[in-house]
Amino acid sequence: MENKDTVKTPYNHTPNAWALFPLVVFLFTYLVVSILAGDFYKMPITVAFSIASVVAIAQSKGGKLNNRIEQFCRGAANSNILLMVLIFILAGAFAQTAKAMGAIDASVNLALSILPDNLLVAGIFITACFISLSVGTSVGTVVALTPVAAGIAQKTGLDLSLMVGAVVGGAMFGDNLSFISDTTIVATRTQGCNMSDKFKANVLIALPVAVATTLIYIITSQSALPNTGSVTIDWIKVIPYLVVLITAISGVNVLLVLLIGIVLSGFVGLLTGGFGIWEWTASMGLGINNMGELIIVTLLAGGILEMIRFNGGIDWIILKLTSHVRTARGAELSIAGLVSFANLCTANNTIALIMAGPIAKDIATNFNIPAKRSASILDIFSCFVQGIIPYGAQLLMASGLAMISPIEIMQNLYYPYLLGFTTLLIILLRKRKV
Repeated sequence: MENKDTVKTPYNHTPNAWALFPLVVFLFTYLVVSILAGDFYKMPITVAFSIASVVAIAQSKGGKLNNRIEQFCRGAANSNILLMVLIFILAGAFAQTAKAMGAIDASVNLALSILPDNLLVAGIFITACFISLSVGTSVGTVVALTPVAAGIAQKTGLDLSLMVGAVVGGAMFGDNLSFISDTTIVATRTQGCNMSDKFKANVLIALPVAVATTLIYIITSQSALPNTGSVTIDWIKVIPYLVVLITAISGVNVLLVLLIGIVLSGFVGLLTGGFGIWEWTASMGLGINNMGELIIVTLLAGGILEMIRFNGGIDWIILKLTSHVRTARGAELSIAGLVSFANLCTANNTIALIMAGPIAKDIATNFNIPAKRSASILDIFSCFVQGIIPYGAQLLMASGLAMISPIEIMQNLYYPYLLGFTTLLIILLRKRKV
């Protein structure tokens, strides 16, 4: 029997609870202060991350100050972090170009003409589910649909945070289920099971939750039914968004999808007289500048999370979660807690799965948990946490495009909350063969 001294961890660092303190500082300065102030705009998220960054560097055991700063910078320059920055840059340029050209208004009118008034929010959620399932990426879905959802909210008077929450929730549905999602690939490979088996285990939980979420969105939007009336659709201006959606669903790289959208929106804008060449470049510049806060937060978060990892914070979590497992139910709960904390500390569900997967496999083997079930638990809880943390790529992107606080969106994330709660309930109540 393995004791706590021989528990495997992904890094050769001494487990250290103190390493998690920067994360506590961020959560306090941003969430707690905002709640106490009764206003989520009182404490800018960039300031909260800056304070946490100073704490992370100050308390690190990385030697001289210059060495600690370099360690922080290595985290900020991580390839996954820089990829997110590139996506933010192109997404900002595309969103602003499409808006200036009239693509968003045209797409909103198309959506209003297709969806009944009482199904607008639910329709956006279902659309996000379909796109994310096809694309396999939640970020790409958020990029494609958030501007349209925000436009519908502005035109109809529906709650903006409700509309954007529907987009993020639907995006996480596909991220968790899609065969081409990186989280699905990592979860199945680390647990040694087939994708189809993991999909069957997941869909039995995710699909009923998605149906329940759809009903909630229908009910919650009944009290503010919009009167959209008749709308005129400018079809040529819809083309850029249709092409973006089609190429995304076809599996084209998200950066290439956004680049195609920028070029196509620009050509349509020039063709229709929506703007001139210099107005086009100005729109791209404005869109990129609007992503400045997201880029700053992403870089700072990358640095902080690297300091937490380097100083043994994640190892401490792994040690505590795996050292007292005695039953199969406890093993499943430890797998859920393991990947959840890893995701909380990395803000990247794929990286969290890579870190937690091998340890989860050992736990599952020791307690005879089927590989498809451990893979399902890993993927569900990684997507659950990723979809609700205010410093994750999905909420940062959605809040940046919609110009609202991540906390406002979190209040309407029915799907991730229900998914996590339902899965936890199943773990606690499911009968096991003796």
